[in-house]
Amino acid sequence: MWDPKMLPRIAPMATSVGAAGFGADVRSGMAAGGGGGGGDIEYGNEATPAGFFSADFKRHDDLKQMLDSSKDNLKLEAMKRIIGMVAKGRDASDLFPAVVKNVVSKNIEVKKLVYTYLVRYAEEKQDLALLSISTFQRALKDPNQLIRANALRVLSSIRVPVIVPIMMLAINDSVVDMSPYVRKTAAHAIPKLYSLDPDQKEELVTVIEKLLADRTTLVVGSAVMAFEEVCPERIDLVHKNFRKLCNVLVDIEEWGQVIIINMLTHYARTQFIDPNLQDGPGDQPERPFYDDSESESESEGSDAEGQKRKPYVMDQDHALLLRSTKPLLQSRNAAVVMGVAQLYHHLAPRSEVSLVTKAMIRLLRSHREVQSVVLTCIASMTTQRKVRGMFDPYLKSFFVRSCDSSHIKILKLEILTNLATESSISIVLREFQTYIASHDKTFVAATIQAIGRCASNIADVTDTCLQGLVALLSNRDESVVAESVVVIKKLLQTQPGEHKEIIRHMARLVDHIKIPMARASILWLIGEYCDRIPRIAPDVLRKMAKTFINEEDIVKLQIVNLASKLCLTNPEQTELLAQYVYSLARYDPSYDLRDRVRLMRHLVFPADGPNSRLGKYARRIFMATKPAPRLESSFKDRDQFQLGSLSHYINARATGYRELASFPAEAPDPTVRNSVVPLPERPPEPALQPTRQRGFYSDSSSEDESEDSDSDSSSSGSGESSGESSSGESSSSEDAAPARNKARARAPPPTRGVSALRPPQASSSDSDEEDSDEEGSTSGSGSGSDSGSESDGSASSAAAPAAPPPAAPAPAGGGGGNSVDLLLELDSVPAPLGTELLTPSLGGLLSPVAASGAAPATAKADTIELVSAQFVPSEYRELVNPITGSGLQVRYRYTRAPHLYSAAMTSVELSFTNTTQQEMTDIHVGQKTLTAGLTLHEFAPVSLLAPGGTVGSTLGVDFRDSTHAARFDIVTGGSRTVPVSLAAPMGEILRPVTMSDDLFQRRRAQLRGMNEAGGSVTPACCPTPSDVRKLVLAAVNVAALSSDTGDNERQLRFAGQTMSSGTLVLITVGLPAADAGDGAAVTVTVNCEKMVVGNMLLKELKTQLLR
Repeated sequence: MWDPKMLPRIAPMATSVGAAGFGADVRSGMAAGGGGGGGDIEYGNEATPAGFFSADFKRHDDLKQMLDSSKDNLKLEAMKRIIGMVAKGRDASDLFPAVVKNVVSKNIEVKKLVYTYLVRYAEEKQDLALLSISTFQRALKDPNQLIRANALRVLSSIRVPVIVPIMMLAINDSVVDMSPYVRKTAAHAIPKLYSLDPDQKEELVTVIEKLLADRTTLVVGSAVMAFEEVCPERIDLVHKNFRKLCNVLVDIEEWGQVIIINMLTHYARTQFIDPNLQDGPGDQPERPFYDDSESESESEGSDAEGQKRKPYVMDQDHALLLRSTKPLLQSRNAAVVMGVAQLYHHLAPRSEVSLVTKAMIRLLRSHREVQSVVLTCIASMTTQRKVRGMFDPYLKSFFVRSCDSSHIKILKLEILTNLATESSISIVLREFQTYIASHDKTFVAATIQAIGRCASNIADVTDTCLQGLVALLSNRDESVVAESVVVIKKLLQTQPGEHKEIIRHMARLVDHIKIPMARASILWLIGEYCDRIPRIAPDVLRKMAKTFINEEDIVKLQIVNLASKLCLTNPEQTELLAQYVYSLARYDPSYDLRDRVRLMRHLVFPADGPNSRLGKYARRIFMATKPAPRLESSFKDRDQFQLGSLSHYINARATGYRELASFPAEAPDPTVRNSVVPLPERPPEPALQPTRQRGFYSDSSSEDESEDSDSDSSSSGSGESSGESSSGESSSSEDAAPARNKARARAPPPTRGVSALRPPQASSSDSDEEDSDEEGSTSGSGSGSDSGSESDGSASSAAAPAAPPPAAPAPAGGGGGNSVDLLLELDSVPAPLGTELLTPSLGGLLSPVAASGAAPATAKADTIELVSAQFVPSEYRELVNPITGSGLQVRYRYTRAPHLYSAAMTSVELSFTNTTQQEMTDIHVGQKTLTAGLTLHEFAPVSLLAPGGTVGSTLGVDFRDSTHAARFDIVTGGSRTVPVSLAAPMGEILRPVTMSDDLFQRRRAQLRGMNEAGGSVTPACCPTPSDVRKLVLAAVNVAALSSDTGDNERQLRFAGQTMSSGTLVLITVGLPAADAGDGAAVTVTVNCEKMVVGNMLLKELKTQLLR
């Protein structure tokens, strides 16, 4: 009898196991039976595994109820469970209506998970997703960058052509978004839109061009990916970004590096000439330099041929590409290492290709999938003579291990065979001998084939290999014997007359070997060299005729061939046997065999008799000398594909494969890669126009200058030729200082481009150095004055400094005063307050000393201005102690002043002290071991340091917004070397900036989420605002902004930007209430686009505030 009281117990049980349908069926059965139990009860599906797959089974009811709840914690728990189901591969598409309703949730965590779900199922549930498009469009304006990015991702996942215009507008808006994460997402959406509507290509190319010019490393990799998907043929978009891509390559995420390296490989093959074009096989690239006499004799009277023989000079951008990718050989990502390896293989000179060897050998310790790809590439590389020798020292790295899988073993066998030479063949054959005893039959067969290849390639070991293979004929394993027979057959074709006994021995094996390929090989050998074994061959034919019907087709064909050859060479004994074999083959099921026998019968037994025309040529046809087979590597022809590509791996052209272009005969114009940023024009000044035409570096002015003026001018010229000439070149007049300051106050400083204008009197050596190094560096890293600009397009306003105070009028000579003014304007960064700025050559004071209590200039609305350091540390730290330095003590401090060589460099003041009683001479920088991307400007050498004397100097280091140590050697006396490691705290690689309170709040709102790092500290006593301000300024080189009033008066704000890339850093310190007492917490929040910088700054600030 059914008890209705059991229903409250059964329903929760069914829900807990996910069997809501079972409970529903029970309830429906109760209803059918009535409340009193008088009717028949209709039971539901049985609670068996099959019942869970019934059509009326209600799944996920509990999740739907949680999603419909008004409580955010229930919604969040439901979304976590749903995302967990998706991650495990379970279908959760039926929850789409319930999930999409929560896209308007106010809870940020719920909204993130909803967007993650929608990205997965938006393409499957397009109709329901279209209903929420207005919500996605509103989310594109959300203050949270993650919400904006996820909204764009969902919008691009809806594969409906009708929303193409909406997607295009969303991408255009996101490309100029302040957040790099949103711009990265926009780059990922471009290929989706292109595949949905290819007609949008022209507009998308314009968007890609903007993204390629982005200087944020988070965006560049995705931009190149979009470029490769939409318009890989538009190499004109790469020209002006080539040097930037090369310089920022080491800072991009790993998968972005893979894409960029592949793109640059294709680009370089179209823009640079072959570096190995003039080298013969195995020659060194320097060979043409020594071929003057030969070229004169060969090209006498021929100018064109003489031009072909001229020495090869590598393009500077070509060298930049190779130099920029070399550090990536140490990457932990195997794809990055293989990308660099294929780039060097296809682009580098032969003398430099060997640089990738150790990195590729290191990858052999990785997973077997990685090993397979790497070994395939090495096997292909070792077939080419130009790179074969670079793997010889690592021969033992390719020895087979017992734990290797079969295909890994075969690849290693292939490489060992390719690397085998006269000097290493004994080691290789000894290794092969152990492989023969393996239980892996495929591997044993491949080993025997490898032995045959070694015997064919190296004549000195041919006899030894043959003897070893003949010894294998007595092996108990039939597969080993069969493979040995096949290999011996190929080897005997090279010298059959010398191995008559081997042929006899193999003829005796016909009765024992059952593998068709081996039997066919023996029969072919007997028939081909039947004149050398005239007694054995007819007997073999007799035995084969008995078993002809039971043989495989390949064996039958060789029996027919043997019968034909013996009939022509020994007709007395074999003519009847041949006719018998022909008769058997005439009725064979194989039509191929029947057709061949019909042809052979007319050749061997012509109807007109043996003297007929066909009979005369039968012997010449059958007994013709066959060329010996060439045992070559199966990887020989894979060089037609790009190394490391899918097509190269499978040895077939895969869908979407791009052919690697051939090198051009003549290099295209290299100037297309010079990206020049136009200088902003000065406002017209009619009164000053006549004097402005006279240049600072003009001949007339240089002739009239005194010696002091020449010294200052040369110092200024040196700084400008190194890449810091923006101020000196934008204004070339010798006007009075007040007039010049007025002009600077009206117009922002010019943005320095990649190809900076040089003064006419700059030396050629400086010019060459700038072309090869500085141009690429500024283009890639964005160092200098242009790095201070923000992504929202306010480049000029962000880099504009506060107007300097009027300077004293220049003296009559004018030369020296102008030099000082130019040096003061380097990169528009004012000198620090109360400190002196030293030239690299240990010059005197160049900056005016301002009052120590001077406050920074008030920031204009919506502008970010560089200001002087508000705190300069005076404490020196020890870099080299007298014991380590053999009496030389080196101390250092951070001046927080712009370095004269580059504003992106951190200026470090060094103090050298001689603690001995002897003079020290020639103190200079020796060998530099810098992490990829770091740049070091050496201090000026100290020629003489007296006993007990102290001298100062200035060192410049561009830490590239990282805490990597700059390692270099300090050399004294030309022989003593002291290794030095200098790592700057994160607070010392910043420079202070000021801005309005409103702009601070807006920028901080844009740098939320992942770009915000926060924490709290509890000092021993309640700190005052002035104490906290001093502690922060002592630890971090930032500017203190005016604090809020009213309720927020206990909040301090600081602003700065990184030296190298100009990334904005915002610091907010929240103080407890004045009456909070001891033990109150101080909150610290750091907002920065670079998450690593923000977290490290937070750590340093927390440590400082605990003091």
